[in-house]
Amino acid sequence: MNPRRIGIVGGGAAGFFAALACAEAQPGAEIFILEKTPQFLSKVKISGGGRCNVTHACFDGREFSTRFPRGERALIAPFQQFQAGDTVAWFAVHGVQLKTESDGRMFPVTDSSQTIIDCLLGAARAAGVKLMTNSGVESVTKTPDGRFELTLSNRSNGRADLPVGPDARQRVPAVLGCDRLLLATGGCRTPALGQLAVSLGHTLEPPVPSLFTFHIEVPWLRELAGISVASAGVSVPGAGLDERGALLVTHWGLSGPAILRLSAWGARKLHRMNYSFPLHVNWLPQLNAEKLATEFQSRRDSQPAKWIVNSPVPPLPARLWEQLVLASGIARETRWSALSRAAQHKLVQQLRRTEFAVSGKSLNQDEFVTCGGVRLGEVNFKTMESRLCSGLFFAGELLDLDGITGGFNFQAAWTTGWIAGRAMAGKGSGSGAISSAGS
Repeated sequence: MNPRRIGIVGGGAAGFFAALACAEAQPGAEIFILEKTPQFLSKVKISGGGRCNVTHACFDGREFSTRFPRGERALIAPFQQFQAGDTVAWFAVHGVQLKTESDGRMFPVTDSSQTIIDCLLGAARAAGVKLMTNSGVESVTKTPDGRFELTLSNRSNGRADLPVGPDARQRVPAVLGCDRLLLATGGCRTPALGQLAVSLGHTLEPPVPSLFTFHIEVPWLRELAGISVASAGVSVPGAGLDERGALLVTHWGLSGPAILRLSAWGARKLHRMNYSFPLHVNWLPQLNAEKLATEFQSRRDSQPAKWIVNSPVPPLPARLWEQLVLASGIARETRWSALSRAAQHKLVQQLRRTEFAVSGKSLNQDEFVTCGGVRLGEVNFKTMESRLCSGLFFAGELLDLDGITGGFNFQAAWTTGWIAGRAMAGKGSGSGAISSAGS
């Protein structure tokens, strides 16, 4: 009997993890990964500023799923099969130790994404997975006997074959067949990127950006580019969007975890608003109006002759404090002793609810996350197999699921890839993910 042949389209995190899970569960399977670009794992390479935010230190699957604006319910069961702790264990078994930072993000101890890339490439080669770069898939056909035929698009000089791997010494036909097929092509930032799934009967939820930064045309804010605040509250009035976290001032407006999370939860709402909306920022969410008034009175008493612009309230950076004071209408030369009740009220309001007009967005280049993709109801999340086309599987961001920033999207890739890989190998869902992953 010939070994089962597994085809994987997409050489990213989900595709590699599926290949490895399949190879571990069925060592005799013939597995190949097709990547249309010259490099595998390119998103892994740039993620986390080149450090690769592998996962997040949240080891309760149900709690982990709440970090997904789209896909929360669908991911509850998968995270019971393979969660962040299993990811940590898998990489440890394969020689990569992860560390946890104060905000819960987990990175390789080397602080280099190349460590993760080398690990995955090395494991794939050791398992005998065929790795094919420059091998885009133009179309997929399901044959009468239930197999799949993949027509490759990267033809060169009219030849009916293509190089395999970077050395180009092996060659494969321009049409490949397989018994099981996994689509792990990443987020469909345009509908065209999901057409292989559509051609096999699936429906795409319209893709819109998620995890993006805000453009704000306020000169005094842009002059503060590079300044960060460890904890700020951000909200979009009337849209039910409210987040708290680190905030970063950029040359084009605002970024940082608080903004990225807000954009993830509000991806569709903000898209409908054409990325033009009011944004409220609470620069000192830990202090209510009463506590701020008490703080100001203390300064009147202790340093009455000092200029207000030179007396920042911790932990606000001095330059940001100065601009907020001026934006509230207080003159630069005003001393604490001269702060009127009306001016104090305006300053409190400015600190607790600065309003900015957002006039556009920029994609967060470390994430490239999109909202949209294959409808979740069309996929069996116990196996990641299509409910519409037997033998077809999905993993990663091609599905209509996306998490907030912090390692959650990579964990979804590891989890859905692991489940799909085992299912393609003929292994059903079940417990014992850590031991299985490390076997």
